Amino acid sequence: MTNNCLIVHIPDQQPYDLHHQPTESVFASAINPKHANQIVRRLNQIVPLDDLRHVKRIQKNVLEGGEIQLLVILCVASEGNNQLDSMPPHLQELISSYQLSPFITKVCKYVATSKEEWQEQCKFWPTSYHPRTYNIDGITGFSEEDSQSVLKFMQSAVELAKSNDLVVNAAVIVDPSTKEIISSACDQIYAWNSCKDDSCYGKPESFSSHLNISSTCDPHEPLHSNSSSNWLKQPYTGVACLYIRRWAEHPSHPHSSYFWHPLRHAATVAIESSAARDRNLFPSEGTNEASYQELDSENASWTSSPAKRQKTVCGNDVDDDKLNACTQPSGQPSARPYLCTGYDIYLVWEPCAMCAMALVHQRIRRIFYAFPNPNAGALGSVHRLQGQKSLNHHYAVFRVLLPEEALHKSHV
Repeated sequence: MTNNCLIVHIPDQQPYDLHHQPTESVFASAINPKHANQIVRRLNQIVPLDDLRHVKRIQKNVLEGGEIQLLVILCVASEGNNQLDSMPPHLQELISSYQLSPFITKVCKYVATSKEEWQEQCKFWPTSYHPRTYNIDGITGFSEEDSQSVLKFMQSAVELAKSNDLVVNAAVIVDPSTKEIISSACDQIYAWNSCKDDSCYGKPESFSSHLNISSTCDPHEPLHSNSSSNWLKQPYTGVACLYIRRWAEHPSHPHSSYFWHPLRHAATVAIESSAARDRNLFPSEGTNEASYQELDSENASWTSSPAKRQKTVCGNDVDDDKLNACTQPSGQPSARPYLCTGYDIYLVWEPCAMCAMALVHQRIRRIFYAFPNPNAGALGSVHRLQGQKSLNHHYAVFRVLLPEEALHKSHV
């Protein structure tokens, strides 16, 4: 078995049983082919199928003897009330004008996510299917080298999560083009001190030093398992994304350095640390948003090319040649990156909605997590935020299958 089997892509939508897909009841009727254009045009005006845009309005059947039969969807049937008098008045007038005979049938409720699903849907009623044209690295599988790299960084996150007395969530942000750790952090809902500036941030090279990747990660060690269960034996009450309101249950300590903050989940702290890294590496470039070169944000994250070129500060008026010159031959940016564009993040637990949205705003390219979050998971367990089409950025989500034993502390 290859390591590639241990990294599972979490699709944008909840997959359904091919033979038991959710359906919607609709009114339909046979129509005269000569009147098809007029009827469809009028139906689109008075009863558009806004929630069933993937469903074709017309179904064409070839009867015995070669006769053509056309069926048209009139409108969605109201739940618990399938009587004709529930139809809008204009639709009733249309039915009377063309002497239609409505009947109730079923159509598939959701867009097909695969060719096999689409073929099953068409057994109910014809639907449209548009295969995805994008491909972030990993959606169609990982090479052995890439799999080893993913497992290495995930183990770094796991080691960080259990480095303190209480097992918490941990996040590691990585630049996949250089395989460099950009920042890492644990949950900081509770802490004994607080940094209000960049004084907490060490030198850039210190990020990977405390992880000790070379000594703690052996790709051949049996850290992973292809039978990882969704149910964990331990409650892991210290994980902020699992218990997002747990911080409020603890009394305050106004006269001590002890503090808590409900927003300091591992992902958000890692984002903050990444920003602090940028400020330390590029202190003279400021944060004026107008100075960033704008990239196309629509569908920007879905690309088959390597990690998307980062937004950089090269002045206000810079052509493509100058923009390309802002990157050194070594691959290291010579100007400040734009947020976390093109980066990957490794999380021990599936993030909550707050963290998942923060990663959208940061333009993260791929998210890897090891354990599901049945309480508040935003990327597969409870919600699938990566499938929200209204968002202006989308990332790919993967689960790395690990056994719960990976979270156990080693005793010397």
